[in-house]
Amino acid sequence: MLKKFFLNFLSSFVGAWVALGLFCLVAVLVVIGLIGKAGMSAASTAESVKKHSVLVLELNGEIDERETPADVDYMSLMQGELNTPQTLTSLISAIREAKDNKDVKMIYLKCGGLSAGTATLHSLREELSKFRESGKKIYAYSDMMGNGDYYISSVADSLFINPEGMVSLTGLTATSMYFKDLLDKVGIQVQIAKVGTYKSAVEPFISNEMSQPARAQLDTLLNNVWGVMLGDMAKSRRLKVPALNKMVSDDYLSLKDGNDAVKLKLADKAVFERTMDQRIADALGVEKEKVNFISPSTLSSMVEAKQALKTGDNIAVLYAVGEIREGTKNGINCEVLVPVITELADDDDVKGMVLRVNSPGGSVFGSEQIAEALAYFQKKGKPLAVSMGDYAASGGYWISCHADRIFADATTITGSIGIYGMFPNASQLADKLGIHIQEVSTNPQASFPGLFKKMDESQMAQVQSYIEKGYERFINRVATGRKMKPSEVRVIAEGRVWDGKKALSLGLVDELGDLDQAIDWVRGKCEKGDKLNITTYPKVESSFWDVVKLSMQSEVNITLIKEAMKLTPDAEMATEVGNILRRKNEQAMMPGYKVTLK
Repeated sequence: MLKKFFLNFLSSFVGAWVALGLFCLVAVLVVIGLIGKAGMSAASTAESVKKHSVLVLELNGEIDERETPADVDYMSLMQGELNTPQTLTSLISAIREAKDNKDVKMIYLKCGGLSAGTATLHSLREELSKFRESGKKIYAYSDMMGNGDYYISSVADSLFINPEGMVSLTGLTATSMYFKDLLDKVGIQVQIAKVGTYKSAVEPFISNEMSQPARAQLDTLLNNVWGVMLGDMAKSRRLKVPALNKMVSDDYLSLKDGNDAVKLKLADKAVFERTMDQRIADALGVEKEKVNFISPSTLSSMVEAKQALKTGDNIAVLYAVGEIREGTKNGINCEVLVPVITELADDDDVKGMVLRVNSPGGSVFGSEQIAEALAYFQKKGKPLAVSMGDYAASGGYWISCHADRIFADATTITGSIGIYGMFPNASQLADKLGIHIQEVSTNPQASFPGLFKKMDESQMAQVQSYIEKGYERFINRVATGRKMKPSEVRVIAEGRVWDGKKALSLGLVDELGDLDQAIDWVRGKCEKGDKLNITTYPKVESSFWDVVKLSMQSEVNITLIKEAMKLTPDAEMATEVGNILRRKNEQAMMPGYKVTLK
């Protein structure tokens, strides 16, 4: 009887998996067929650059550093929405092509709900300024403008806003959630070993409020970054910096409409969006029907096509974007990046490299593996520059500090020279759940550190000593790389974060500049540098989900995909927990807040 039950169970189990496999195969084939159909349809209506072209930048949502393989966003998928974020690299590429292309006469900015790091927006704004300097115009329109929207739009020759809209210019803020009470309630204690008065990344787990050192460094950082932004906006709008700042502080701009924004000289005219096509046509001196609106992808794809034809010696631009972790597809995985660096070092066609860092840090182990590989690259006699994006802090600075030349944006967040160890103790949670842990060990430290056992004083002392040794390695690494005395590094270390402008004065970076300036510096260090091509790494491998996203943009029916996803456990709620569990205990991570314009 029991044998029959197991045979029936096994046959049902196998049958279910066969059915699921067939279903998935059919789903994939149907999607591929629909994609092909959508692709043919899209080809018939493809954009092209011709006379009286206007580049339209619809800036809303997030802006990533560069293209990455798609991940499944379960919630968006079930709602029938999967949006691919725009990238800084593709936007800048499109703006440059628009500046040099004689058929592109103008850029039209449509901003609404833009969210990006300050250095990302500063780089984008600088590129738009260069476009204007070429003699071509920029028009900007928005219904509702947040801080990021206005910072970008203020660069325009003419800024239009909906009469019922608003300029919600409020200044910068950074927030961080503190979890101590929550952890106490569930029975989890976080044991901390750290070095650095300002190393506040661990505070949310052991406190309910921000410490004074953390608040002081954040106050300085925000005011310095806001000062850069205020200066840019005031200059473009022909306003005095104190007057603009007073307006932001006292006038409750988020409660004023578009007409008020015009009176305050924050905008040029309050109009409805439906009139913008005609206004653009009038600016170009042509009939409205002759204006050819094109998207950034049309121009950036032209640039990519030109680059693909180039061969021979090159300068590598290597992207290190995200948190430094091992064994992950997202962020900076040393297991992926180190072999790429080694290959570039050994490739005779690669004459130099720019490491583009946009990272808040992460694993000390992963940071050191990457740093060692970069040292191997330099031993080959090849110049190495670092270009910092929104963040190059803690572990992000660890991998940067030995470069031959470091470039940062004025609003880059960098430094945070300090490390910590975080060891969760869930023994109280186990008690609450009625779980009783028993163990038998051959040695006293066999289960150290353990998730269900609190460390004693001796163990904590050993952990603290271990973290302090790691801090000394960090201090000496920075001292050697930046040609400073360890005592000089200690004064500006302690886990403190700095903006790029201040980091320059402290000697943590060499020059304020963007990725192109870093590339130009490497060119100058290479023989026949002006003839070298630019290649980017790591190569982005397209996944099935990239294809799905593309098909959705072509309005492909996603019903089958929705049904298939119902069979997959929703892991979204466990993502953060999984990230913490995958982290190594020793971390070089900046504080857990981000300065993002919204």
